[in-house]
Amino acid sequence: MGVLTNRVAIVTGGARGIGESVVCEFAKEGARVAVVDIDIEGARRVGAQVDADDTLVLPIWADISDEASVEQMVEASVRHFGQIDILVNNAGIYPRYIWHEMTVGQWDNIQAVNLKSCFLCSRAVFPHFKRREAGKIINLSSGTFSLGKPRDLVHYIASKGGVVGFTRALAHEVGEFNIQVNAIAPGAVETEEERKVADPQMVASIVAQQCLKGRVLAKHIARAAVFLASEDADMITGQTINVDGGWAMQ
Repeated sequence: MGVLTNRVAIVTGGARGIGESVVCEFAKEGARVAVVDIDIEGARRVGAQVDADDTLVLPIWADISDEASVEQMVEASVRHFGQIDILVNNAGIYPRYIWHEMTVGQWDNIQAVNLKSCFLCSRAVFPHFKRREAGKIINLSSGTFSLGKPRDLVHYIASKGGVVGFTRALAHEVGEFNIQVNAIAPGAVETEEERKVADPQMVASIVAQQCLKGRVLAKHIARAAVFLASEDADMITGQTINVDGGWAMQ
C-alpha cells in the first residue's frame, strides 16, 4: 500500500510538467486523482498514461481563474470519487514581460491564474475538508520569490510571493479544522515549458549557483508533494519548502 492509499486529490495544471509528475507520483502511492487543466486533451493523455481503466484518474476541464468553473470542477470531483482529501494548486503561467511595458490586462491575468486560483480552489474544497476535519492544501510558489530574479518576471514573482503569504495566512485560518496548508518553491525545473524560455547557457548559469550541481526534475517536486500530502506531514503547516538544489535559501 502506498502512503496515499484511499486518498483523493485534485491537481490543477495536471496536463504537463510538474503537475503531470504530481499526478503520476500520487497515483503510484495509491491516490485517486482529478487531473484538472484547461488543456483537456493533455489531461486525458496523462489520465490514460496513469490509469488505462479510468478508475483512478478523472480528467476535468476547468479555468481555475474563474469562480464558477472552479466550483463545477470540485463538484465533479466529489461526485465521481465521493470525497476530496488533497488539493494541489499547481497551475501557473510565466510569460516574460518588461515590467513598465506590461499592460494591466497582462498583469491581472498572471495574478488570476497564479494567485487567485489558489484562493478559488481552496475556498471550493474547504467545506469538504471542514466537514471531515481533515485536508491537505499544497500550493506551488517559486524560488524566484526569494531571489527576486530573473529579469522580466516582476508580475510572476509578485504572484508567487502572494502564494507564500496566502499559504501562511490560510494555515492560521484553517488549522482548527485539522487542515494543513503548505507550499513548495521549485527552482529551475527541467520541463518542456522551461525549454521554451531558457537556453542551455541560462540553465548552466543557474545550476552553477546551486549547492547541488544537478538538474531539478519535476519528480523531485512531486515527491515533496507526496510527503506533504501524507500522514508524515500531519504536524507541518504554513511552511514553504524550497526544492531547488540549494539555489535559494530561507
